[in-house]
Amino acid sequence: MIEASALTARFGATTAVDQVSFTVADGEAFGVVGESGSGKSTLLRVLAGLHEDWSGRLVVAGAARVAGRGGAMSGAVQMVFQDPYGSLHPRHSVDRALGEPLAIHRIGDAAARIAAALAAVGLERAQRFRYPHQLSGGQRQRVAIARALILEPKLVLLDEPTSALDVTVQAEILSLLRRLRRERGLTYVLVSHNLAIVAELCDRVAVMREGRFVEELSAAALAAGEARHPYTQELLRASRGYRRQR
Repeated sequence: MIEASALTARFGATTAVDQVSFTVADGEAFGVVGESGSGKSTLLRVLAGLHEDWSGRLVVAGAARVAGRGGAMSGAVQMVFQDPYGSLHPRHSVDRALGEPLAIHRIGDAAARIAAALAAVGLERAQRFRYPHQLSGGQRQRVAIARALILEPKLVLLDEPTSALDVTVQAEILSLLRRLRRERGLTYVLVSHNLAIVAELCDRVAVMREGRFVEELSAAALAAGEARHPYTQELLRASRGYRRQR
């Protein structure tokens, strides 16, 4: 699904992603974890076609990308953003938010497709004509997931999809994402600073620091504490939280 070689992304003179190479198989869930500023969200934006200043070789969903050439995501690649409130237009109803990608891609039967998308993410019909401020954080993120899925993509990019939610709702959204991946054969790329969430949802994990991948390992190895790189070990220790000395 993804082939990246020597991928480098810049903001002017600043290099945010530095010579990153990796592959993601069709149907795999691949996680990228690292602290804020490590370059993981920029990497995701390159994959989505939302960042133009990059170099290297990149093939996404069978299509070779050309550096410096703009272009939004195709229907085969969709993205769920971190903030479910910020990613939805406050004056657009749920119906309009889900109908817009269908209109852009000139896909008919909008009413039936919107109803099916809402049902797939566990939202009721009554919520179709509500506005973002009338929904809870978890409901808004379900709308964002429905919007990404309505074009029936092969690859879904997840940018910290649960970080703005409380713990209980996080678990619900993770369960939803697992089910949708299983039912639809989706490929995921998830970026997060939370090792527990990445280990829960992903098959394989890359640890990113200062724009580079410092280690790749399976989620099972990560959960078992088998990381070898000192930075990964530091992240694991930090993820266990504060423990009071006695």
